[in-house]
Amino acid sequence: MSTEPLIYDLGRPGRVGVPLPEADVPLADIPAGLVRDELDLPEVDQLTVVRHFTRLSKRNYSIDENMYPLGSCTMKYNPRLNEDTARLPGFAAGHPLIDPELAQGSLALMFQLQEWLKEIGGFAGVTLQPAAGAQGEFTGVLMIRAYHLQRGDAGRTKMLIPDSAHGTNPATVTMAGLEVIELPSDANGNVDIAALKQVIAAQGPQIAGLMITNPNTLGLFEEQLEAVVGAVHGCGGLVYGDGANMNARVGIARPGDLGFDVLHYNLHKTFSTPHGGGGPGSGPVGVAARLVDFLPGPIVGIVDEGTDDEPPLYGWVTPKHSIGRLKAFHGNFGMHVRAYTYIRVHGASGLRANSENAVLNANYLLSKVRGHYHVPYDRLCKHEFVVEGVWPDAPGVHALDVSKRLIDYGYHPPTNYFPLIVHEALMIEPTETESKETLDGFAEALITIAAEAHSQPDLLRDAPHNAPVARLDEVAAAKQLVLCCRPTNLAEPA
Repeated sequence: MSTEPLIYDLGRPGRVGVPLPEADVPLADIPAGLVRDELDLPEVDQLTVVRHFTRLSKRNYSIDENMYPLGSCTMKYNPRLNEDTARLPGFAAGHPLIDPELAQGSLALMFQLQEWLKEIGGFAGVTLQPAAGAQGEFTGVLMIRAYHLQRGDAGRTKMLIPDSAHGTNPATVTMAGLEVIELPSDANGNVDIAALKQVIAAQGPQIAGLMITNPNTLGLFEEQLEAVVGAVHGCGGLVYGDGANMNARVGIARPGDLGFDVLHYNLHKTFSTPHGGGGPGSGPVGVAARLVDFLPGPIVGIVDEGTDDEPPLYGWVTPKHSIGRLKAFHGNFGMHVRAYTYIRVHGASGLRANSENAVLNANYLLSKVRGHYHVPYDRLCKHEFVVEGVWPDAPGVHALDVSKRLIDYGYHPPTNYFPLIVHEALMIEPTETESKETLDGFAEALITIAAEAHSQPDLLRDAPHNAPVARLDEVAAAKQLVLCCRPTNLAEPA
């Protein structure tokens, strides 16, 4: 535990960090209500402020220090080259309202990124507009709904979702005004095909489609995917692919070839743009030919083919039956530049190699911890896997305790308690960017913690021991918010 003073204890009356010049305009009173005199803000010098925030920054865990094994999140290394290209003045200083004729370089980049994502996904059209994966989901479901309504099929109001789905899937369906029908998983972690056929037999004309993640959130490839897609298409529904786990199959299996009608890509996962800390994200959506006219607009298109001496002219086009705009301007452009750079540098063979290495790393790590942790669906995984952080002969130890103890060994915890169909789930994704030595060290920490759970369970229940902050009472922290710089009158913990 750190004992260094907090910044509000370092302040002294009269200390000034930034001396302001004399005002060269008439002074005016600040309107009542804009200044809160009761705030006990510290008066500190500039050097104290610099040292305070520098110390805080050193407490932060980052990918530059060690691995982030967060399952489903793909927290991999972001090449510095991507950051450099995004900061080029022509890209960084471009204004979204500039005349298209003056932004041909930026539009050309976006158009090429659309084309590459179409090829990678096996789709006929792509929009770059959605700002995150969840907004990409919303885009896809709205297009499915619009497709049915445009055909006069207003009775399709239900969406099928596997019980292993991301939590955003049912939320997205509800926001789109549709009803969720949950599908169970079978003993191998796949969609239960018998249950699917039973639902379709009973409610087929009401089914708008299916939202499915492949590989699913157990890190497993759907073994009966062709049958699942065929059954949904057979009753007139469309198939939405949650692209959160594309890092396992880029260059290997194209969703469009597998029968998916629409899919969102997480540029901030698969294509290595910054992820975590609140974003920014980017969730482009690819669609099959039947949904191209429903894409949100505007999207970048070629408005003049040009000549042998003149390049094509890019501009904004709006699809015929567009569901409308999903985001202000044209998406998170800086993320487009980073993803464009990532794809161009790696090429087709490099992107496939990244997927292969992600799958190799996950299976290698799984082989190291198998036997120390129970694997509920124990078969070849893809880019991630799920184990249980609990043992019958170590009562009182839970997955959360394992995660907190990992902090003492210098590792960020994996995803906890997801997917919900696994008891005390630890969802682990090493990504392709981690070395064998890093994976061995992480595996050794997990194995050691499994042994401690049996021999010294209190080490886990009281962890972390070596972090700047001890384990928090998360319930109390949510109910007793500290919104000022100097906490006072907090209730004693129970």
